Amino acid sequence: MTSINTNVNSLIAQRVLGQQNKALSTSLERLSTGLKVNRGADGPAALIASENLRSEKVSISAAIGNAERADQISNIAEGGLAEIQSLLTEVQGLVSETANDTGLSTEEKEANQFQVDQILQTIDRIASTTSFSGTKLLNGTQDFVVSGVHANVTDYTVNAAKFEEGTNLAVTIAVTASAQHAGLFMSTAGALDLTNATDTFVVEVGGAKGSREFSFASGATTTQMAASINQFKSVTGVSAATSGTGIVLKSTEFGSDQFVSFDVVTQAGQAGSVYTLSSIDEDVANTGGGTAYSAVSAPVRDEGQDVTALINGSLARGKGRTISISTDGLDADITLNTTAATAAGSTAALTITGGGATFNIGPKIDVSNQVRLGLSNVASRKIGDSTDGFLDTLKSGGTNSLLSDNLADAEKIVGNSINQISKMRGRLGAFQSNVIGSTLNTLNVALENTSAAESAIRDTDFAEETAALTRSQILVSAATSVVGIANSRPQSVLSLL
Repeated sequence: MTSINTNVNSLIAQRVLGQQNKALSTSLERLSTGLKVNRGADGPAALIASENLRSEKVSISAAIGNAERADQISNIAEGGLAEIQSLLTEVQGLVSETANDTGLSTEEKEANQFQVDQILQTIDRIASTTSFSGTKLLNGTQDFVVSGVHANVTDYTVNAAKFEEGTNLAVTIAVTASAQHAGLFMSTAGALDLTNATDTFVVEVGGAKGSREFSFASGATTTQMAASINQFKSVTGVSAATSGTGIVLKSTEFGSDQFVSFDVVTQAGQAGSVYTLSSIDEDVANTGGGTAYSAVSAPVRDEGQDVTALINGSLARGKGRTISISTDGLDADITLNTTAATAAGSTAALTITGGGATFNIGPKIDVSNQVRLGLSNVASRKIGDSTDGFLDTLKSGGTNSLLSDNLADAEKIVGNSINQISKMRGRLGAFQSNVIGSTLNTLNVALENTSAAESAIRDTDFAEETAALTRSQILVSAATSVVGIANSRPQSVLSLL
C-alpha cells in the first residue's frame, strides 16, 4: 500500500531520532558535569545511596576537623603543663638547697623564698591564662563538675567520663578487701633483759624507703625502743608503737609496695619472737606462727595490701587507699580515708553532674563519638593533696615556706605536685596518641573509602561515556538521514499520476 497522508516510515525515523537525541543529550550532560547520576530519573536507588554517602563524607570531614582541633588544644594545654613542671623542678632544687641550714645565711634563704614566691605567682598566671581561642584550659573551667562528695573520700580526680547531656553519672565504690599496712610485732616481755649488762641487742628494721640498724642496751624499755625507731621512720618508711609487752612495726603507708623487714643481728641472750600482724586488727599480733629471735636466720618480712574495690560494678585497680578505674565510661582516681579503705562496705562516693573538655570526634553526635577529658585547675592552691598539703603553703608566711622548719613536708608537697603534673601530661599524651591519632587515621581511611564508594555510584566513567557519545552522534546523523529519506519517499507517488 502506498499512501501520502500517513508516512509511517517517517514517523518511525522521527521517533528513533528523538531517542538518539535524548541519549546524546544525556551523554553530553554526564560528560560536562562529570556525574552519571544528575537527577532521580538517572537512577533512583543510586541517587539515594550517593546522597547518603555524600552526607557521611561531610560528617567525616567535620569529625576530622574536630579531631585536629582537639589535638591543637591538647598541644597548648600540654605546653602550659610542661612549663609548670619545669618551674616545679626549680622549686624542688630551692627546697633542697635551703635545707642546707648551716651552709646558708638568712639572706640567702630569704632570696630562695623570694624565688619560690615568684614561681608560685608564675604558675598561677600560667593556669589562668593558658587558653585556646578564648577558652581557658588550665584554670578548672574544663574540669568535671562534681557534687555530693562523701566524707569517706579524701581526694579524687576525674580524668574522663561519658554521659548523656542533661544526665548525671553517680560513682559508687564497694570495698571488697581492705587496704593494709605491712607490719610485724616484736615481743620483748617488757624491758630488754640481756645476758650481760654490757651487751647490746642489735636489730635491723627495713621498709620501702630503706633500712636502719638499731642497738639497744639491757634495760631499754619498749617506749624507748619505739622512739628510736620512729626517729628514722622518714628514712625507713616504718613506724613503731608500743603494744602490750612488745612493739608493733608498721609501714607508714598502705599498699602492696610497702613492706616491713626485721632481722636480729645480735641477740645477746634476749628472749622473744617476731610475729605477723592480725589481718583483722593491725595492732594485734597473730597468736601463732611466731619466729623466735634465736631462729631468725634471714630477715622476717611482711608486705602490705592494696584496697580491692568495685566502682559502679567494675573491678578497679587499688594502690594503697587509692582506687583507680579506666573504662570507656569512666576514668577516675579516688582516695578513701583510712576508715573506709580498711573495711568492706559500699560508699556513694560522688556524682559527676557535667563539665569536662568535650570533643566530638566522630561523624555522629552521640556518647560513643564524644570524648570528655578533665583538665583540672593547676593553680598553686590546687596542686598537691589534702594529706600532705598543697603547693601554695610554700609561699611566704605559709605553713611550709622555706623559712619554716617544715622543709621535709615542703619537699614531699613539691614531689606530689611534680607527680600530679606528670600524670596530667601523660594523660594528655595518651589522649593525643591513642585517641586523637588513631581516630584521625580511622576517619581518613573512612573518608577515602566513602569517597570511593560515592564515586563508583555517581561519577561518570569518561571512557564508557565517550564511547556512548560517539555512538549517539553516529546514530543521530544516521537517523537524521533516514528521516530525510522517509520524507522524500511519498514523492514517488507522482510517477503514478
